[in-house]
Amino acid sequence: MPPVIVITPGEPAGIGPDIVLQLVQKKINACIVCIADTNLMRERASLLELDIKINPVTDLSELRPHEAGTLFVYPVELNQKATAGKLDIANAAYVLECLSTAVTLIQQQKAQALVTGPVHKGIINEAGIPFTGHTEFLAELTQGNPVMMLAADSLRVALATTHLPLNKVSAAITRESLENIIRILHHDLVAHFKITNPEILVCGLNPHAGEGGHLGHEEIEVIEPVLEKLRLENMQLTGPLPADTLFTPHYLEHADAVLAMYHDQGLPVLKHVGFGHAINITLGLPIIRTSVDHGTALELAASGKAETGSLNAAVKLAIELADKQGELP
Repeated sequence: MPPVIVITPGEPAGIGPDIVLQLVQKKINACIVCIADTNLMRERASLLELDIKINPVTDLSELRPHEAGTLFVYPVELNQKATAGKLDIANAAYVLECLSTAVTLIQQQKAQALVTGPVHKGIINEAGIPFTGHTEFLAELTQGNPVMMLAADSLRVALATTHLPLNKVSAAITRESLENIIRILHHDLVAHFKITNPEILVCGLNPHAGEGGHLGHEEIEVIEPVLEKLRLENMQLTGPLPADTLFTPHYLEHADAVLAMYHDQGLPVLKHVGFGHAINITLGLPIIRTSVDHGTALELAASGKAETGSLNAAVKLAIELADKQGELP
């Protein structure tokens, strides 16, 4: 049997249901099950004029390898009927219940990987549910220590900090936190991507990587000591390097991953390379999780104009990682 991949479409008023339905029109070398409201998926297929056979399933042992034009749905009921393009706080808890259900199925070893569609953080918080994002929510469910990494083609970019204002980034990068992040990045490149001795490029925080202390001291006081310590454990770490020269073929052609210090240092380059097919991967969790790199695009819901490139790539990588997980070391 191929691996079982669970997909959560995310916000029911957005394009998540659309792109799942468009995805399953094609051949996929896995067992695919969507955690969602069955009627939602049927109604959205009708609006999109897609001839998709929706099969409810509550026992994943009944799954079969995916056939184009079919979709197994593990039912989680909406609290309120969803309208394409119109957010409803009544369905905020539904979105999180779908995620919790998916994680439970993986923890019970009934599925091997999770692929997440886009959620709308604002509407979840407006419903009175504190929510900063998929990554933090999944970390709490699984007791993981998450590190965000995005990938496009051969470029992988992990982040030392994620959604922080710039004026808080420096204080958030400590020797302890940076060491922990590098250890997780290195471990998961070996364990999940099966890269024997990964080469990791590490960005400096400041322009010109601090210019020897003239443009900042974080490189000297924090980043360099951590890299020196981990190199003694035979980790292949290059840096700290100025970000404006690190992202060039000279450096990237031999690198397995880049560690950027903050969100907009690394992700603009990544999305320039792979806009439309980039993938969000959460490292440091005891489960495999990949995700689309885009939002809910409410204005495109049920229009048939949503692009599936990122979801295609996320599912493909989830299958590859699930297959590698079963390989002998």
